[in-house]
Amino acid sequence: MPGPYFFRFVVNSRPYFDSCQRAHPVAKPACVFLPPAFLEATRAIMPADLSMDDFIAACQRPLRRSLRVNTLKISVTDFLTLVQDYDWRLEPIPWCAEGFWIERGDEELRLGSAAEHLSGLFYIQEASSMLPVSALFAGAEAPSRVLDVAAAPGSKTTQIAALMNNQGGIVANEYSASRVKVLHANISRCGVKNVALTHFDGRVFGAALPESFDAILLDAPCSGEGVVRKDPDAMSNWSPESVTAIADTQRELIDSAFHALAPGGVMVYSTCTLNAQENQQIVNGLLATYGDAVSIEPLGDLFPGAKQALTAEGFLHVFPQIYDSEGFFVARLRKHHSVPPLAKPSYKLGKFPFTPLSAKDSAEIAQAAAASGLAWDKTSRLWARDKEIWLFPAELEALVNKIRFSRIGLKLAERFTKGYRWQHEAVIALAVADGKQRFELDATLAQEWFHGRDLYPEPPPQTDECIVTYQQQPLGIAKRIGSRIKNNLPRELVRDGVLDFHQ
Repeated sequence: MPGPYFFRFVVNSRPYFDSCQRAHPVAKPACVFLPPAFLEATRAIMPADLSMDDFIAACQRPLRRSLRVNTLKISVTDFLTLVQDYDWRLEPIPWCAEGFWIERGDEELRLGSAAEHLSGLFYIQEASSMLPVSALFAGAEAPSRVLDVAAAPGSKTTQIAALMNNQGGIVANEYSASRVKVLHANISRCGVKNVALTHFDGRVFGAALPESFDAILLDAPCSGEGVVRKDPDAMSNWSPESVTAIADTQRELIDSAFHALAPGGVMVYSTCTLNAQENQQIVNGLLATYGDAVSIEPLGDLFPGAKQALTAEGFLHVFPQIYDSEGFFVARLRKHHSVPPLAKPSYKLGKFPFTPLSAKDSAEIAQAAAASGLAWDKTSRLWARDKEIWLFPAELEALVNKIRFSRIGLKLAERFTKGYRWQHEAVIALAVADGKQRFELDATLAQEWFHGRDLYPEPPPQTDECIVTYQQQPLGIAKRIGSRIKNNLPRELVRDGVLDFHQ
């Protein structure tokens, strides 16, 4: 048996060009590990119109960078106008109207250091990763309550929130405790207010919340065979045995998710891996178990060119050479009627620590918030815990006593004798566009803000409290002390080093 395949591409000062003559700047050499057993398994499932040589060549190429415009903050048209003078080359991603592949003249600066990223105008998201949410919202689908079973780091959750226009409610679950914090940070940066976070094994939802969601995304944990272009070591621990073990978990996850889906609802099952054991066989197993309660909704018309990745069943099986992207698998399923329920969970929830505010108190707080340039609509409601004021998505209130949440909605304020201290995440999500309290910064001052330093603008703001903005986007709330703006940016959001702000 031949040894493992190692592919090394070394690019010094020159970009690497693929057969389409597209530049792929690479910061350092990469080494892609492809086990022989994986190559043999892939060869066995490779469609006749695709070649293994092209597959291996695609795995050698560095992954194209891509971003998704956050339409909760800015329209695609306005974003393109904003960046039109930058040395950015943007190519539309066919399956996501908000998505673009990006090449920049200066690749030395991290894309994450761009002003537009820090203020939540775009999310750095791999192109194939945008496919599952596009499939979930295909056609006229307009769900009001969505479950994202494996949500971190938040790319798909924020994509869902944008397509829902911050309406309805999303339960974003993450099993890994360390990744919940990252998930919340990305939700907050993007101005999302309709999400509740949970921290569970995803297999609990079918029993805990039966038939509670009209749309579910199960982007399942997988062996990661499709991500070698982004992570050359992704396959270092791969083995046929590990694939089998992961597939066992995936079967339990999809079964639980199907029980949590309401009749008439849609579920998308997706992975960033390529083998049939974690993809087609998982979906076919669900079909075999529940018969006419579930059907496949083919994705051949999802976008122009989708048929290049379409399987006979109607799934999208994206090999990396098809669209010059990561490998991915996407299946869209419809639930037609109820199935026998799972056993009810035995855990105890304890007393919920929040209480809803009265109409009178809610009106008083809304009035105070409006005076500070913040506003929300009737799809959000105010709840209190001690001196904390929270804004919950009304759509998720029915789930409050059924499952334990890590957090719901966003923390609006802390109440004090002299008024309210508005929270950073609330300002990012709720600042009104024409508020009199807004104070626009130039590029130099905006960089100082993200570096955590106090500001000394000329002239200073006219009000004692202001919402500082850059490119008309809220960056946070601040107090004026004499001629100084005191920086209240949360410490975890302070950035070191060089930032990419266009003067």
